[in-house]
Amino acid sequence: QVQLVESGGGLVQAGASLRLSCAASGRTFNNNAMGWFRQAPGKEREFVASISWSSRVYYADSVKGRFTISRDNAKNTVYLQMNSLKPEDTALYYCAGQISRYISTRENDYNYWGQGTQVTVSS
Repeated sequence: QVQLVESGGGLVQAGASLRLSCAASGRTFNNNAMGWFRQAPGKEREFVASISWSSRVYYADSVKGRFTISRDNAKNTVYLQMNSLKPEDTALYYCAGQISRYISTRENDYNYWGQGTQVTVSS
């Protein structure tokens, strides 16, 4: 059974940093694209960042320059380094994996999802 398990969320003040991790089990994602999405209270889930099998990356405009997505294939793990956090970054953050190799911003392109990790940024 494929599982994606997120960790690293928490409560921080504005301007702080957090690093989220997404550990995969049940299959390797070394040749597949991965992504991060988030859902704030009362809002739809939105794209945050994606990384291809070859480590090409793409970001939502709202996080560009502050967030960095990366992967460690030896650990079958994807990371999201979040710097200069803002209150509007408060959300439940989800890790997602594709069968495809390529970056996507669309939820429907992702085949596997984690349960999410909460990030709360206070002002």
